[in-house]
Amino acid sequence: MFKISVKRIYEVPSPDDGFRILVDRIWPRGVSKQEAALDLWLKDIAPTTELRQWFHHQTVNEDVWKTFQQRYHDELQGNGEAVQVLQRHCAEHPVTLLYSARDMAHNHAQLLKSYIEERQGA
Repeated sequence: MFKISVKRIYEVPSPDDGFRILVDRIWPRGVSKQEAALDLWLKDIAPTTELRQWFHHQTVNEDVWKTFQQRYHDELQGNGEAVQVLQRHCAEHPVTLLYSARDMAHNHAQLLKSYIEERQGA
């Protein structure tokens, strides 16, 4: 498996990014498709609209974050097709998971990276 990185889509693309995958369900505000320099938009791997809205209406603390982690993990377990697509790309080349959330520590892209690495034994 190649390296998996996580980056906000608002950061400047870099050759080191490798294969750039947007993992948000909604297109990020203020970013053109050209600026995004995407290789793939894998919106089906993002949290469901229901989970995303629930999380965005919470004040993030340890309990809320743990609940979000568990709920998103459960969603990923039931989302085999999108997970397989991502795993295939991670096996073929370096990948950067792109997200638009402001919180760099508490976002689904970080969880997704950990989930894929655990499944692939990294």
